[in-house]
Formats: sequence, structure tokens, C-alpha cells
Amino acid sequence: MSRAFCIPGIFFLVCALVLSFLTSISLPFLPGLDIVRVHFAQGALQDGSTQGISELRFGVWTACYDDAHGDRTCLPTHHGYSVPITNQGGSRSVVIGASWTRGLAVHPVATAATFIALLLGLSTHITVTLIASLVAFFAALLTLIAFAIDIALFVFVRHEMGNLLVGAHTITGPGFWLTFASFILLMLAGCTVCFGRRRDRMSGATTSSRPARRSRWPRFRRNKA
Repeated sequence: MSRAFCIPGIFFLVCALVLSFLTSISLPFLPGLDIVRVHFAQGALQDGSTQGISELRFGVWTACYDDAHGDRTCLPTHHGYSVPITNQGGSRSVVIGASWTRGLAVHPVATAATFIALLLGLSTHITVTLIASLVAFFAALLTLIAFAIDIALFVFVRHEMGNLLVGAHTITGPGFWLTFASFILLMLAGCTVCFGRRRDRMSGATTSSRPARRSRWPRFRRNKA
């Protein structure tokens, strides 16, 4: 593949892999890379806790909440967690069920596909680079699905927290936007690798179809003799 196209493609894949990997780790290991974040102006209660919640964060594997004193507590880590929340008076309660968080597991699957695309993209074989381009587009599709799940979770959480009437303010977390950036990078990587392969094919076809120029010196020498 042309080096001018190979280097940017690999760079895009590396950046997408790093962003996707960090988002896949998420909570509780990287509390700053949550998907959805909720701030409570009047406080709320997590089921089983007597301390008021000032902030609630949703990650890929679990949710964490901060109490009024700034102490952070994370729920048990597993695939498809649920978060029950009530207001201070106990008159209203909502549950963010596992059906809304189970789909977040698409994030690590997209990370694995991105890693495979990066390994294939390191090859100099034209056929392998074509496969790398296809895998990059497949990883972009998975990332887009993960981003759609993030959007659905954000909309649902914002709606449910509004029903608590505790002055909840729901925003998107850094992991939400890292997923979107990873999708853009994967699309750029797939297009770059694909265009680079097409340029190599056109260059090879031009070289093979160009006729060899015959030298006129032998004919000139025969006429002179």
C-alpha cells in the first residue's frame, strides 16, 4: 500500500482503539469516563442507602454515586446492572433496568473488532489491507450501534430522573463523546485504507499497460552500415 495512505490509516485505527478501549473499561475503574451523568439539586436516595445522592454516573459495567459528603460508592460490577432511585421523601421512585444497560456490552466488542482491524492494517499485502478496511467499517458499525445505545440510555435516564422531581440534571459523560469520536476515526481509517488500495491497483495497472519504448539506435546503426 502507498505509504502516504498507510500511515494515516494506521494512526486513525490506533486512536480509535485507544478511545474505544478506555470507554470499554469505564466504571468502576475509570470513574471519569462514564456514559451518562446525573446531578441532583435536592438529593435522592439509592436503594439500600440512607445517604443522599449528589451525583450518579452510569458506566459500561456498573453505576457509581456520590453522597453529600463526596464519598463515592459503586454498585456490584456485572453485565446488565439495574439502578433503583427514590426521592428523599420516598414518594417517587424509578428503576433504570438491566434492559437499558445490557446493550452497553457492545463497547468491548467494538474494541475487539478495532484491534483486529489494526493488526490487519499493519500488513503490506493488498488483499489483507482490503480485509482490514472491511473490518474497520464493521468496527465502525458496532461503534455506531454502541453510540445509539448510549443515546437511548441518556434519553431514558433523563426522562426517568425528571419524574423524581428532585431537580435532577442529566448530561452526557465523557465516554459518550469518546464513542462518537471513535466512530469518526474508524470511518476515516476504513476510507483511507480502501482508497490506498485502489490507488495501488490503478498504479499497477498503469505500469503494466505502458508499452516499452524501442530504441532507434540499432536501426540507425544498420542504415549507417
